Amino acid sequence: MYSSHEDKSRANILINNNNIDAVLITQLSNQDSAVLELESNGHIFYAASMYFDITEKIEKGVEKIDQMLEFTKGNGLIIAVDSNARSAAWHDLKTNKRGKTVEEFIVSKNLYIMNKESDRTTFHNARGKSNIDLTIVNTQILQAVTN
Repeated sequence: MYSSHEDKSRANILINNNNIDAVLITQLSNQDSAVLELESNGHIFYAASMYFDITEKIEKGVEKIDQMLEFTKGNGLIIAVDSNARSAAWHDLKTNKRGKTVEEFIVSKNLYIMNKESDRTTFHNARGKSNIDLTIVNTQILQAVTN
């Protein structure tokens, strides 16, 4: 398991495949993001787990993704993020201001949302349910995804 803060990390990545080598990119990782360089079958790509704190401006998380894009230029990147943002673009029932900000960023950077429509939501508690978790990929990963 990879994370940058052992005690208070809200973003982690677990690799359960001996054929994948992983290195934590410490300059991009913090309590709310874990970024790995991965190598499998001679291919290098990057993966990130992120948490966008609901009490902080969404722009902070978006800026972190922008830093990742700059660092990983030309390589595949897949990001799993608890965005705490709602958008019909990732099959939520409504779009809020945070969701609109993330949508606009995704479009401006030529990224892709991999979430599929489902009866199941990604978040559910006593107060309600929503789709606030999303998977974002760049063109290099999109071309590699099947099924």
